[in-house]
Amino acid sequence: MTQQTQPANPVELLKERFPEAVKYVKQFANETTIVVERKQVIEVLKFLRDTKGLLYNFLSDISSVDYYPDPPTEQRPERFAVSYHLYSLLYNRRIRVKTFVPEDDATVPTATTVWEAANWLEREIWDMMGIFFEGHPDPRRVLMPADWDGHPLRRDVPLGYETIMFSFNVEEILKHKPTGKEGRVSE
Repeated sequence: MTQQTQPANPVELLKERFPEAVKYVKQFANETTIVVERKQVIEVLKFLRDTKGLLYNFLSDISSVDYYPDPPTEQRPERFAVSYHLYSLLYNRRIRVKTFVPEDDATVPTATTVWEAANWLEREIWDMMGIFFEGHPDPRRVLMPADWDGHPLRRDVPLGYETIMFSFNVEEILKHKPTGKEGRVSE
């Protein structure tokens, strides 16, 4: 029978190995989020994946968020954030690695060099949010048409909603509605 290495504390090991990269740690609802420097995020991910006692070997998701129009704060210094959701199959535990991305340089190194599964997740974030992953092997849009202008999940993109019909604006709304075979929408 092989002896299993005891689980190690990821926060302690990361702070010891990457003292400059770890900005802060947040514990909430029994979840750990480690905020790291954008330029070192790939080194941190490799360390979490390969270190005995950690072995976060499954990338379960990559997500992004746009904090616009909220002004930057000490805990949230940039408009965008990218979060890597990792899971250790051996130790049955999760961790989130988060990095902030400035609006004027919305780029992050690709994690496809660590996990091939990052490919489609990064393409979706590029397509929807406009955060580019440097070194990505196939940076094409995945959901929107190739000629689409912009990134629809950014919070400053207009919603393009339809005006709600009320009794006072029925005639104005019906002018713009598509018609059926009879030539008019039933009221």
